[in-house]
Amino acid sequence: MKQLHKKFTDDQIKELITRYLKKKIARKYIQEILGIKKTRFFALVKRLKADPENFSISYSRRMPTRKINPDIEKNILKELEIERNLIKSGNPTGKPVAP
Repeated sequence: MKQLHKKFTDDQIKELITRYLKKKIARKYIQEILGIKKTRFFALVKRLKADPENFSISYSRRMPTRKINPDIEKNILKELEIERNLIKSGNPTGKPVAP
């Protein structure tokens, strides 16, 4: 499972890791519950040890998704305007109409 923040709360993860650190639960069992591998598990342990008060698994994107480059968006809008004008003029193909 790659998206822990969707399935578990910060407190649930924190509790599991804390119990692991107190040697009450085996690492492999926690990994199985969380659906993560050893590297991800120890990364979470390291983050929890570094700052237990502010530990969080919430995810925030660095860049918005599904965003079109502004220049490309302008070009698309320009092309759509040209097509709309062609349709309004009664010539949707854009080919010259013989008189």
